[in-house]
Amino acid sequence: MQVEIDITDESWRSVDRLEQIIAAASTAAANALGGDIAGRSMGVRLAGNAEVRALNKQYRGKDKSTNILSFGADLNAAHWPSGEPLPLGDVILAHGVVKAEAADFGKKIESHLTHLIVHGVLHLAGYDHEDADTADEMEALEVQILAGLGIENPYD
Repeated sequence: MQVEIDITDESWRSVDRLEQIIAAASTAAANALGGDIAGRSMGVRLAGNAEVRALNKQYRGKDKSTNILSFGADLNAAHWPSGEPLPLGDVILAHGVVKAEAADFGKKIESHLTHLIVHGVLHLAGYDHEDADTADEMEALEVQILAGLGIENPYD
């Protein structure tokens, strides 16, 4: 998985091994999904709460910040340049929300970020948690991927 990282909130730079965490989590999720996902690309935007709140309001009608938003690529693969990785989509994360959640959960921000990147890749690949069955399926896959990265079950 090819990942392009865009940091718009400098607070993210305080996270240890930031780029390595994103690369490892996205690659692990892509490999677990199999198929052509590992050869795709994605964007990761590391933003502040205000930017994520504005996007959440614009695209989901919710006037509040959230930890992560995912935007799947809507394109025709037949028209994509040969040899270029096909985009899977983009995720955007809000530093303040992610940091506060990590503290609330008693976890390091690095572990929570790893979980959210895996979660975001699964959303981009079509997984959701709109009902109990799909949530259970998505969470089980997240737990499996995170275990491979040495991260404890975030749902316990």
